[in-house]
Amino acid sequence: MKPRLFVIAAPSGAGKTSLVKALRLRLPELAVSTSHTTRPARPNEVDGREYYFVDNAQFDRMVDAGAFLEHARVFDNQYGTSRGQLEEKLAAGSDVILEIDWQGARQVRAAMPGCESIFILPPSREALRQRLTDRRTDSEAVIERRLADAVSDMSHYREFDYVVVNEDFDRAVEQLASIVRGQGQQLAAGRSALAPVLANLLVFPTP
Repeated sequence: MKPRLFVIAAPSGAGKTSLVKALRLRLPELAVSTSHTTRPARPNEVDGREYYFVDNAQFDRMVDAGAFLEHARVFDNQYGTSRGQLEEKLAAGSDVILEIDWQGARQVRAAMPGCESIFILPPSREALRQRLTDRRTDSEAVIERRLADAVSDMSHYREFDYVVVNEDFDRAVEQLASIVRGQGQQLAAGRSALAPVLANLLVFPTP
């Protein structure tokens, strides 16, 4: 079977990174494409594991050299996917999972239309706020900005093939695993069961 690329995106705080780590423990044969970013490393993040951490000048040189399959600016920082690294992993015969934002996912789908894309949603706006607060890495002003931007991000869920709601962590990991195994048809982005979750996440309450 031809190696597959799984593109996974989510609003900030939805738990994407934790889910991908748990998924790889369950499916260790999955390779990960590690993105480049100009944002500072968070505590316990390691260069080359979570991201390749570079400065703006180095990132811009990579853009000029055509090194990125996609790149975007998110929350005042730049993120990019190395074209060479991704192609090397696929050429080695590995299925690859790529964590990314929705803008980057759109660029990857255009460049590699055979990829399969997954969007992670939090169960509610309240849960998203709590998760952002619990990270203890951002000020209240930054949290409010992330929440506002999350609504815009989440409105793009229909561009993806699948949607997983991260309400119960273990269940969400199992749903991701089922998609990778080719058994995720019931998790299609257009399914009607998402309506109550989307009503909470995407519709602002009337003042």
